[in-house]
Amino acid sequence: MPRTTPDPTAVPEPAEDDVVEVRRSTRRRRTVTAYREMGRTVVLIPAAFSPAEEQRWVAQMVAKLRTREERRKRSLGGDTELLARARALSSAHLDGLAEPASVRWVDNQHRRWGSCTPADRTIRLSSRLRSMPEYVVDYVLVHELVHLLEPGHDERFWALVAQYPRAERARGFLEGVELASTAGAAGEGADPDLVD
Repeated sequence: MPRTTPDPTAVPEPAEDDVVEVRRSTRRRRTVTAYREMGRTVVLIPAAFSPAEEQRWVAQMVAKLRTREERRKRSLGGDTELLARARALSSAHLDGLAEPASVRWVDNQHRRWGSCTPADRTIRLSSRLRSMPEYVVDYVLVHELVHLLEPGHDERFWALVAQYPRAERARGFLEGVELASTAGAAGEGADPDLVD
């Protein structure tokens, strides 16, 4: 049976579990954009694209997003790297006073970004954070580290969190994510600070 060599220019199809929504725009002439939104991939393309161009660009943009997300996951690392990162943040912003025993990623936190148990000095971060900018992950880590020093959310707690220079920006980012995920339900009981 003859062997066929794979086409190096071929773009892989999106995985079957990838929900992809294609949005055509008459305003777009040449640019293609893709992003994740509420558990699906949205690809914005010019309205004039043929079905073949659409298929090629969708596959290419989904692959590009996957590569970017995988790179981010590797840069954030596993639990060992997360613990080292937490210790470095404690040293840089909290004079090394917050000393976690363990810091780990968890998949079961869907309503909170992070949590802390001061009694045993453990911190858990939602794996949803893996797709977010590093400064946001660092903010959640600092927030949880401060709970090792101040269990409540009093004035002293927020003053310590504010020692992280991008705290306000990260909180704004997380509030935006929460607003998007509740699809307009914010203001009807959505809590913009789901970091405990």
